[in-house]
Amino acid sequence: MTTLQLTIKALSPLAIGRQKPGGSISEAQTYIPGSVIRGAIAGKMLRQSSTEDNTNLAQPDSDFQQLFLAENAATFSNAYPSPEGQPVYVLPATAVSSKNDPGFRPGSHPDNPDFQPEKPVGVFDTLIDAFCAEGYGYPYDPVCINGDRAEPYSQFYTVENGKYRAHHVDTRLLTRVGINRRRATAQEQVLYSIEVINETQIKNKQPTVFSSTISIEDDALADQLTTYLGQQLWRFGGSASRGLGKVEIEVKPLARPNAIKTRIKDFNQKLHDRWKDWGEVFSHPQPFPDNQQYFTLDLQAEAILVDQWRSTTVISPEMLCQMADMKDSTLQLHSVYSSYDYRSGWNAAWGLMKDVELVTNRGAVYLFSTSQLEKWLPQLEQLEIKGVGERTTEGFGQVQVCNEFHHVFREEPV
Repeated sequence: MTTLQLTIKALSPLAIGRQKPGGSISEAQTYIPGSVIRGAIAGKMLRQSSTEDNTNLAQPDSDFQQLFLAENAATFSNAYPSPEGQPVYVLPATAVSSKNDPGFRPGSHPDNPDFQPEKPVGVFDTLIDAFCAEGYGYPYDPVCINGDRAEPYSQFYTVENGKYRAHHVDTRLLTRVGINRRRATAQEQVLYSIEVINETQIKNKQPTVFSSTISIEDDALADQLTTYLGQQLWRFGGSASRGLGKVEIEVKPLARPNAIKTRIKDFNQKLHDRWKDWGEVFSHPQPFPDNQQYFTLDLQAEAILVDQWRSTTVISPEMLCQMADMKDSTLQLHSVYSSYDYRSGWNAAWGLMKDVELVTNRGAVYLFSTSQLEKWLPQLEQLEIKGVGERTTEGFGQVQVCNEFHHVFREEPV
């Protein structure tokens, strides 16, 4: 398995539309979906093959078939905004911040241009505290350390030298005039607007950069794709004929350290320590169930989850066992934090709209426990690479095991 790191720099506005079902307004996405990257690469290959009269793409063992149609096809992850292509993550749904002044705390050193000592509120996580409160039979209503009301806070973020930074994209509206197809001139009273992602950020005037990955089973095929991506000119999204969507792609191999076991161990240690703290606060500590070990699944992208042919937003123990091809009667689901939305799209190969899918929003958190953790470690590693649910090759269902942001408590927000 080879994972390629893609750093995508916008050279022109990007019209990455999000069509709401039943609506007539196309809003711009705040990221580049994996399906857009996958479709752009597949579309260029198909156009080049038709021009060159090359029929090799239809062969079962062709590179095109292995990349897009094989059982172990390449997995294209979503591209999220990230400076200089750094690894970027999605805050879990359990993260909260001040309603009055949301956001990460600025730099802690006065020489930092972002340093603002009058705004120390920050962001913290509530998953472990909510679990402990429920275990001790107390209600849990998180409040910021300065007394402000806490509300859910969702962002893309990176961590560098212990400093958390949120990232977003700037958008604007481009107004266009309709063209009369018969006269090839401007049509009267026909104006329309396209919401696009800016090619530069308004605040710092830096190019808009996204970070993504492609996971491929065949190492030799990964090398060929790396060469191919560097030799082509790319446009992502709609309105390419109007000059939009031009991007520059830099590709390099990405090392995937097997840190799942360490993350799970650290998470359980924090959970045990916090459980003791809650017992000391209320002066009646209770024994912690030592026979179970806990882990979380944190969605890093929207997921299409189906249980018994029905759409759902919950990953049940039975579903997780089926996804991992395992049997574990000790697996338990303790907490779920999820919400839903709808997604559609355009299939360029068929020239048709994709079905409207009910999706579980990114950031969803599922807390599980098991007494057979060692058996789960290799399966959880595969789930991080392949994803969960349907259409994972298009970027849906990206997941992270035990996001380290769950270690950030109310007393020390970031």
